[in-house]
Amino acid sequence: MILRVAILVTTLASASAAVAGASNFTLVNGTPVALADLSIRRAGTQDWKPLGTAPSAGARAPVTFKDQDCAFDIRANVNGSGPVTWAGVNLCDVKSVVLKRDDSAGAWVDYDQ
Repeated sequence: MILRVAILVTTLASASAAVAGASNFTLVNGTPVALADLSIRRAGTQDWKPLGTAPSAGARAPVTFKDQDCAFDIRANVNGSGPVTWAGVNLCDVKSVVLKRDDSAGAWVDYDQ
């Protein structure tokens, strides 16, 4: 009986996490340059959608967003470098996403959960 209850609790917790999906977050431009043409797509798809105005270097901007999935790619034109994609960004249960980039390490994100 205890095993059945444990399985049920685990199943319900997994289901509620899957239903939650991505929601509003703060986007931080953690690069030292301006970003433009900010867009987003579900990871693994080709359907880019505008995400809003990109914050200036070092600035933050609220993003109104809701989707059933968690994994997304974010793309922006980086001043002096062209388009850059931050791949596999997890937007579930995060407060802010900091877009980072440098010439040697490439593009990555930091999270504030």
